[in-house]
Amino acid sequence: MKNSKKYKLIILLATSACLLKWPAQASALNSANSTAAAKTKISSKKPFRDCADCPHMVVIPGGSFSMGSAATEVGRRKDGDPAHPVKISTFAMGKTEITRGQFTQFVKETGYKTGNKCWIIDHGKYEDRSGNWGMLGFKQDNNHPVVCISWNDAIAYTKWLARKTGKPYRLPSEAEWEYAARGKTLTARYWGESPNAACTYANVADKTIKETIKVANAWKGHNCKDGFAYTAPVGSFKANAYGLNDMLGNVWEWTQDNYHKNYVGAPADGSAWQDKEEKRVLRGGSWYDAPRFVRSAGRDKAVPDSRYDNIGFRVARMLP
Repeated sequence: MKNSKKYKLIILLATSACLLKWPAQASALNSANSTAAAKTKISSKKPFRDCADCPHMVVIPGGSFSMGSAATEVGRRKDGDPAHPVKISTFAMGKTEITRGQFTQFVKETGYKTGNKCWIIDHGKYEDRSGNWGMLGFKQDNNHPVVCISWNDAIAYTKWLARKTGKPYRLPSEAEWEYAARGKTLTARYWGESPNAACTYANVADKTIKETIKVANAWKGHNCKDGFAYTAPVGSFKANAYGLNDMLGNVWEWTQDNYHKNYVGAPADGSAWQDKEEKRVLRGGSWYDAPRFVRSAGRDKAVPDSRYDNIGFRVARMLP
């Protein structure tokens, strides 16, 4: 009888110990499952998102490439010299440009104000006038790329996204941008050399814009028709080899880098070239631009607080 009581006491104590350990074990198990689930979201083959309303991201595998334009490239400019080798580490790039809907969410959650000045094309000419990303001279919906966005605005968005997700979001470096845009190609554009094949892949200055905007009649545009006079909904055109849409055309995109007149002294490791230069680098060309700007190596520049109705951005982030 005494032994029976003793055994019951041992069993009771053992059961209590297990019950005490269970919450910690369950928590550890849930944590492990959450970590595993988080890892499965990131695929080298499929876009992923870090939250329900976050931009879709694409894994860009690391590698080396020649940054800048070839000596024989039509439309090349001196600021694309010298072509030089750059090594890129694996990172993630936004599949599309940040949309008006995504930027609206940022503004709702933060109360951020961009100001009310933007260079906008209206009645056939460009004017610096009252207006912002929500008040343009043409119609957009939430699937169009947000425009009239300054470099400062873009940085504010990436910082908010980083806080919201706990992930290291930022603007891409100029080298990362070109590497991602090329998609392993060496040609002037990721679809080839011809600017007139653009309308399958990009929203550019073409026959459509000349039919719609009077001032565009004097432009040297692309000899094709993409169906959009102004911005197009993101993802409307064929993606490049990495699965990225609108890397050329639609809107110019801000990068982290300060602008330099050439690549002498540029980093070779894919990092952003940042120093005391005021202007920031823009990449990709836009719905407004002629063939010489719509090239993988094409560059432009603007001061950080400038806003135009053909400038937007896309985000990048580091991967574990």
